[in-house]
Amino acid sequence: MTLGDRLRFPGGIRLLKAWQDGEASRRDELKAVMQSAIDGKFDENFSWAGPTNAIHVGGSINLLTLTIMHDLFGFESAEFYKGDPERYVRTTLMTRRLLGMNKLYLSWPVYAFTGEALGQETMYPDKFPPGSDPDVMLFNRQNWRETRTPDFGSGIPRIIEDMIRIYVRLTGLEPILHLSAPYSLAADTFGQEPLLAALVHEPEFAKDLLKQLADTVHRPWIRDFISKFPNGWVELSDASGSPFFVGPKNCRDISIDAIRYLKSDEPWGDRVYDANYRGDYVTQARQKNRRSARSGAGAKPAEAVTLEELTAAKQSVCQHYVQRLHDDRVPVEYYRDKAIELNVPLYAGVGSSQIDRNSVSDIAAAKADLRTVAQADVAAVKTVARAIRDNGYTERRPPWPGTIYLEDVSSESSMELVEVIVDAALSEGRY
Repeated sequence: MTLGDRLRFPGGIRLLKAWQDGEASRRDELKAVMQSAIDGKFDENFSWAGPTNAIHVGGSINLLTLTIMHDLFGFESAEFYKGDPERYVRTTLMTRRLLGMNKLYLSWPVYAFTGEALGQETMYPDKFPPGSDPDVMLFNRQNWRETRTPDFGSGIPRIIEDMIRIYVRLTGLEPILHLSAPYSLAADTFGQEPLLAALVHEPEFAKDLLKQLADTVHRPWIRDFISKFPNGWVELSDASGSPFFVGPKNCRDISIDAIRYLKSDEPWGDRVYDANYRGDYVTQARQKNRRSARSGAGAKPAEAVTLEELTAAKQSVCQHYVQRLHDDRVPVEYYRDKAIELNVPLYAGVGSSQIDRNSVSDIAAAKADLRTVAQADVAAVKTVARAIRDNGYTERRPPWPGTIYLEDVSSESSMELVEVIVDAALSEGRY
């Protein structure tokens, strides 16, 4: 059996399931496949950018690849993520191919990496992803103006640059610099709780802190990146700044506004985007006047932000496609119609909880339910692709033509459920 035969869907994903289930012979087979990838024997396949007449399927797979490499080769997280950029890129792309994903994309532990580049103490567990040390925050109320621009020729920035160059060489795709957005970077270097307290009591201080990071970290980093990769894109991630965590008003006026500030008046501004603001449903929650001793008896309820207003704010920092995440909990049809209105592609997200094998008691029923959801998402993405094509959309690079996006695939994901999603995208994705 050739390597190509093993990877032809659903062969690869079933190999992963057998490894997950502890089948010794298939574990050896998976190790041989990953070693072949490390040795460059699969590089030719990585140069295929995906179909242009069918929607794509992609996702976040960093956790799964880390577990595979730890189990098969004994790599701990620091060595896997930072030890050999070429090995990291090849094994990351191979995991996507094993899963049947026809959209190749490169990412890394963005929150930890961006904070570490500034000097934030970062913890690297043996087989789990890294993160900021919450007991040793880099910034506080006394020193937050002392942020320094990272050295782009060494450390994390150099590792990222090496990864990007390898990715471009192997795939031929446009490079993407993935960084933590200002709000999430502040949360990882100043502290989640102090930052939330500032949102409530000193919003102007919070805005100043985010602008300080944008000016001293993001802006010079992006300028350096664009000087080396003129056709590059910059993806910012801002989970901590999502409406689910900080409310729709703070998301619009502080998290998103910091990115608008960063993008404004820059020649590369339209190539910077952030698509992971989750929790749109909170705009539909009833606003209540919660009085407290801290806020005072005459406190007013928080300003209501409508779904349309939040969508417009999100679109201002993600102009090239519409993203619907599972935790938005708003019907996919809303995002379908909005994407058609804006004449841009649609990404439909599948949440980690939807494919979590630990929460499934009846796998047959779970597969049937998920197939229905997946078919609806595929239909929505296809409808958008057809509509904008007929309306004159001419872009033929990602994010065209739209994607089913698995938000987080890990070793705790059910490969059977993942297969349902990928199968729906591949078998029903032609438009």
